[in-house]
Amino acid sequence: MQGSSDPELVEDLRRDLARKYRTHGPRLRQLWPGMGPAQRARAMKAGTPDGAVLKHSQDPSMGNVCKFMPEWNLRDVTAAGSDFLLRMLEHRATKSLEDQYISGVGNGPGDYELVVDMMHTRNLRHAESFPNCYTFFMAGDKYGRSFKILKDKEETLAGFKPAIDAGLCIPQSVGELVLLRQIYLLQCLNIMVEDILEEASATRSQKKLPKKSSDAATTALSKLSIKSSTPKLDLHSLLDMALDQKASLDDELALICTEPVVLSHLLNNWFFSRPELIADEKGRRWPAHTDRFISGAFLDTIHNSVRGAAIWNYVCRLLELPKTSTDKSHRTIILQEISNVCHLEYSRAQAILKRQMSIASSSRWFKRVSNAYDNGNARIILKGKPEALAGGDQQLHYLLRLCQTEVTASKAVEWLTKLGELHRVYPGKRDDLKPGEIDALGDLAVIVAFIQSLSSTLSMPAFNRKKGQRFVTGAAELENELNQVKPEIDLSDFVVPIDNLLEPGVAEAALKAFDTCIIEKTGTKIGFLYLDLIDDCTAKLHEQLAVLAREEATKKADKETKSEYIPFPPELPKASEDRVQERRQKEKTRPAHSSVYEISSADLEAVAATQAPPPPPEPFKVKSSTAEVFSTLFSKAESRGSVPWTNFEAALAELGFSVMPTFGSVFTFFPPDNMATQKPLTLHRPHKSRIEGYRLLVFARRLNRQYGWGEGTFEIA
Repeated sequence: MQGSSDPELVEDLRRDLARKYRTHGPRLRQLWPGMGPAQRARAMKAGTPDGAVLKHSQDPSMGNVCKFMPEWNLRDVTAAGSDFLLRMLEHRATKSLEDQYISGVGNGPGDYELVVDMMHTRNLRHAESFPNCYTFFMAGDKYGRSFKILKDKEETLAGFKPAIDAGLCIPQSVGELVLLRQIYLLQCLNIMVEDILEEASATRSQKKLPKKSSDAATTALSKLSIKSSTPKLDLHSLLDMALDQKASLDDELALICTEPVVLSHLLNNWFFSRPELIADEKGRRWPAHTDRFISGAFLDTIHNSVRGAAIWNYVCRLLELPKTSTDKSHRTIILQEISNVCHLEYSRAQAILKRQMSIASSSRWFKRVSNAYDNGNARIILKGKPEALAGGDQQLHYLLRLCQTEVTASKAVEWLTKLGELHRVYPGKRDDLKPGEIDALGDLAVIVAFIQSLSSTLSMPAFNRKKGQRFVTGAAELENELNQVKPEIDLSDFVVPIDNLLEPGVAEAALKAFDTCIIEKTGTKIGFLYLDLIDDCTAKLHEQLAVLAREEATKKADKETKSEYIPFPPELPKASEDRVQERRQKEKTRPAHSSVYEISSADLEAVAATQAPPPPPEPFKVKSSTAEVFSTLFSKAESRGSVPWTNFEAALAELGFSVMPTFGSVFTFFPPDNMATQKPLTLHRPHKSRIEGYRLLVFARRLNRQYGWGEGTFEIA
């Protein structure tokens, strides 16, 4: 064995297991006896790479594993009627690390005694020698800490003789093996708790939904007209595009807060894509299976959704302004603000794509920079030059180009176009991507296409770090403030393990606890942090335009025609305590349910009542294949199957929709002229071109909010 273990990680894993056992122990003791050997084996294999587990304590198929943790084997753990797992779980969850070091389950050999026995009988050795290094295993913060004797070895060891005689100070070459055993066993048990709850729970919502066989696209697909380019754009069209994306992100946030399966899926994705999992320049990384970061990932999940929705909300407000202002100097200020906010959204989307790419198949192209952070998150950068792939893996080449910081939105057009062409010629290449990569790529394509449309319609200025920075600066300050709150949030009772959110009522309780914590730390709810920023920036922009108008009137009276950029007046930064107190005072005067970004279900229902979707249309008479598509989408059953993307396109084609591909997996559908609602609908083609799982909820909500469609809208002709 090689490498050096981390005593802090050992304590983290023990603390994680203790918390899980306190919360779920009674449930585990109830579920485990009712699980047969086959079901127990499935749970045991579920948390290991390729389902690899020792068959018995002497099984050599996994190398040194049988020497480190011989008791973790299928024969002993999964045997019918065996309670060995429950006894091992109780021992590791309730005893201190020091007790586990000394004694095992049922007063059997402790970790130290087992390792020494394996060294004597089965030649277990650490690959490194660690000369003159020793490890302490005494209670307290020194547990598992190693030191090296630099001089006066005999005298130093004489001082440690009582600890050495008690076996609490041992050579580091042995100590590392003890720590590795504890890490491996604690990781396995932490994962096993989650897998037992998943395997045996009868109350948990469906997380993976069964698939239907893929039907061939109907002949109606041929009627789906393809728009080769964006229809003639004006300010109204641009606003419709922005409103569509705003609605999409508003709906996603609402689903996160009302559908546990969506919250669980996105939280899992955010937790397992955190930058700490990427090796730094010294090869160091945090293991995936530690609960320390789950509560912080919960904040990031909600925050990222609110932030994206708020940015597009502000873009929509800004696009309303040029319609009422024809003055050139006024439009210059407005367009600069729009340009900067679009750049902010592009940077957000690009950062998420980089995050997803760095933990997928292309992870070897990324590294984490130790002690460096971007907006509170550990910094990850590209290793090597993507152009080295120009003659090889084209898909990876294009994706890595899109992750380069120097690739702006205008430059991204080239790489998105090439990627789309590659997927057209080789459709299977797209299926090689992970779902998280597909989603991130779609979000990036949306903002790139929007910026491209803006530039072709309006004389857009380039991003400017000095002008029009109020929203950008305010958003950065909010992100910094929430990052400081992150370590103080503890939602472990609800989100450990993450899929505990699928149990009835748990997700709603977690969201309420999250709301309470954010209000306590910042003075208001997370949605109001951004809505107040939007309102403040909008008011300041109007004030700036009014000042400019007065300046121009004065100059006109003086027969001066030159106009200048009028910056926002500088403001002194407020102390954090004053800022929080101001928010608390403002919170007392707000109308109930006044935020579109509420996250509790009760508040969301109240807000939804004021923002009802369009009235349901008269039922459409459609073919049975089309009716089946919408029946699957709008079904209330948990197991609703799936819808092939081609069938979805064919269903919209029968209704008279036309489609415009944007970049790769992003498509905008335009309703026929005879439909009451003429708003376009932009959707991302899902991974492997199947609408399934939580995406059924996303598509159904989008169609309902945009066109008022529901279960009773479609009837077989």
